[in-house]
Amino acid sequence: MKQVAAAYREFFLAAGGGGLGLFTAISRLREVHKHVSGPLDEAGIPLYAQHVDAMDTSTLVDIFRAEEDACLLGTDAVREGVDVPGRSLRLVVFDRVPWPRPDILHKARRTAHGKKGYDDAITRLRLKQAFGRLIRRETDRGVFVLLDPMMPSRLCTAFPPGVEVARVGLADAVAMVRDFL
Repeated sequence: MKQVAAAYREFFLAAGGGGLGLFTAISRLREVHKHVSGPLDEAGIPLYAQHVDAMDTSTLVDIFRAEEDACLLGTDAVREGVDVPGRSLRLVVFDRVPWPRPDILHKARRTAHGKKGYDDAITRLRLKQAFGRLIRRETDRGVFVLLDPMMPSRLCTAFPPGVEVARVGLADAVAMVRDFL
């Protein structure tokens, strides 16, 4: 988790804020928050976090939208419900491939709808939804980062045509974010 937190820290600093960190688990979000809040505060970048800050998700999103250089950490509710056009959201960092949780309902649907293909469809939808947070208007621009090196190539169809997918190491990815933004 320290390496994941270091990656989030470096990406948020490279972007100068405007970063949305998405997590597949609340415990991972809290752990990253613990490690990045100090360095971001020292850099003058406000950090807000669902499941950490004593505010509801919509209030956190409103604050994030209003503060152009803030960063926000969140889970599914943030991935599904954020509408932050413009410079306030210029970087999305996702901790892992968002595979579905294998609960009883999912297992039944998976069996009825094609097993691995069903999992892939749900995961593509979640990636598409997260990427969709980044580009809300024609004038929006930004970078989407997935920290999971185990992302199968078959899931890259979640992204719109023309989106360049680069599989690079952390140092190169941070430099790419800095150069692009």
